[in-house]
Amino acid sequence: MAEDTITITGIARHGATRLPSVEVDSFNIELKDDEGFLGDRASKRAFRKILDSLRKPLRKNGDDPLGKKSAGEIPKNDLDEALVGADVGAAALVHSAIEEFAQELAYVTRRFLKTKAWADTERIVVGGGFRQSRVGELAIARTDIILKAEGLEINVVPIRFHPDDAGLIGTLHLAPSWIFEGHDSILGVDIGGTNIRCGVVESRWKKAPDLSKAEVWMSEVWRHADDEPTREGAVKRLVKMLKDLITAAEADGLKLAPFIGIACPGVIDEDGSIEKGAQNLPGNWESSAFNLPASLVEAIPQIGDHDTAVVMHNDGVVQGLSEVPFMQDVEHWGVLTIGTGLGNARFTNRRKDNGKDEKKAKKGRD
Repeated sequence: MAEDTITITGIARHGATRLPSVEVDSFNIELKDDEGFLGDRASKRAFRKILDSLRKPLRKNGDDPLGKKSAGEIPKNDLDEALVGADVGAAALVHSAIEEFAQELAYVTRRFLKTKAWADTERIVVGGGFRQSRVGELAIARTDIILKAEGLEINVVPIRFHPDDAGLIGTLHLAPSWIFEGHDSILGVDIGGTNIRCGVVESRWKKAPDLSKAEVWMSEVWRHADDEPTREGAVKRLVKMLKDLITAAEADGLKLAPFIGIACPGVIDEDGSIEKGAQNLPGNWESSAFNLPASLVEAIPQIGDHDTAVVMHNDGVVQGLSEVPFMQDVEHWGVLTIGTGLGNARFTNRRKDNGKDEKKAKKGRD
């Protein structure tokens, strides 16, 4: 299975540490402390738990300004509105939760920075669904302030693209650059514990070879958590979504590359199997008998007139890759994705001049 899958994929290995633009120094680190996994302290669930704990004493007196719904039932837009609304009690409550969560996120960030893999990190990008709210943005900004106040030379910033798009746009950076010379778009897949999102991603390579102008042309999302499908049912639905997008792209005249990039939770082995970390996906995705890239190649053997190539990597890595064009002023940087859990990856930018600067320096010394 492993050798066959690599041969079918052809152009790259799954879960690779060496990508066209960066070296992946680490991803999906599972740090622990006395209370358990650190990621549990800086997730969307953790924020909701903090908010509900702050509301508990208020509820006893019937003074909860956020009403009877639990934090998990309150839409994030409602929490954003509470920050600027006329009810100062509600605003103070949400601000208090933001402060406490930022302290937790700062603690978790410090722990990552102390690991060997994250040494010398200069900037951390924060993505995931939590980032796409005013509450999330304030928590990220407050975390940045806390760390700077402690003397850490680190910048913590929100991811540039919408998190729904970032996971798809990042798949462009799994593909070799020569693909973009003859094609203007690829298929991207972002698999999460709640949703599976597929999209056609335009590289806009001719306008910006660094892929900074990339955009999602069309996307489709399926909330598989509501349907609770089997693993086979999930793959079947994913294949249909991809085929529908291929049809739409061809009908619109896009030059779709025979390439599918996949962002998936867990530790991805080079043969396309998932070693661990896929427990929130429907069915057993960690089985040695299951290989998603191979399944997609079998279901979609060709795109256009060419054999299909599939490359899969960790979802935190792929979301972080969307920031590659905007990280060229630093050497070492990382990504934290706040969602169902806390995804993480650390990168080192690769030289793009193939050593030309070193040759120039040597010539100058001579």
